[in-house]
Amino acid sequence: MTLFVHETHHVRGKSEEVFEAAYRDRWMPALAAGDDARLLWYCHHAHGSGPAYHVVTITGVRDGAAWERLARRVQDGDLAGWAAEVDGMRHSLASKIMVPTPWSPMQEVDLGTVATEAQEHELSLYMEDTGWPHHNNLDAYVDLAGRAYAPLLEHSTLLRMEGSFRPAFGTHRRAEMVLMQKVLDYGGLAALLTTETKPEYRKPGTWMHDALEVRDEWESRLLRTTSWSPWF
Repeated sequence: MTLFVHETHHVRGKSEEVFEAAYRDRWMPALAAGDDARLLWYCHHAHGSGPAYHVVTITGVRDGAAWERLARRVQDGDLAGWAAEVDGMRHSLASKIMVPTPWSPMQEVDLGTVATEAQEHELSLYMEDTGWPHHNNLDAYVDLAGRAYAPLLEHSTLLRMEGSFRPAFGTHRRAEMVLMQKVLDYGGLAALLTTETKPEYRKPGTWMHDALEVRDEWESRLLRTTSWSPWF
């Protein structure tokens, strides 16, 4: 099972560019030396949508054994020096290991197809939604989202569901679900941010209404990929 190491870095403002270079020029090539892991996304928290100088990285890891080997490299192996350097470039780090939900479009990742060298491309924007269910009932939340929310995006011109994840056992708050959704229509996103939700989208039988039975705590972050992020 592919594991997804999700990290939110609060980077020191003066270190923003050198921090990015550390991931582009050293972390990505270091992972390419083996078959265990690949950097997938490198994203900035888009300016104007939240805290400044926050970076989100997601690294795909082949399985649990591969994660252990990577962890040892970072702890006291060939990547220990690199890790100490990037620690000095940020105020804080929040990490979790995620696994796909049963209905996530993304399940196993063929790491051999992921780019290992920086390649210039267009920028992309993602809406990352994180929700926390009532009474820690994550199963009910995941089930309803799979039946009522994910199908909405199958025909959406605004967002495309890339993956739905939950924290792996023992690595983070258990009752949490994270959605990575690519923004397809920036004009539609602007309308979403500047208009009220129409009453017909809040009545019984709609996702906005029925989801309140399983959760009313969630947050959205707008993440902008870099021009070299392997996935964008």
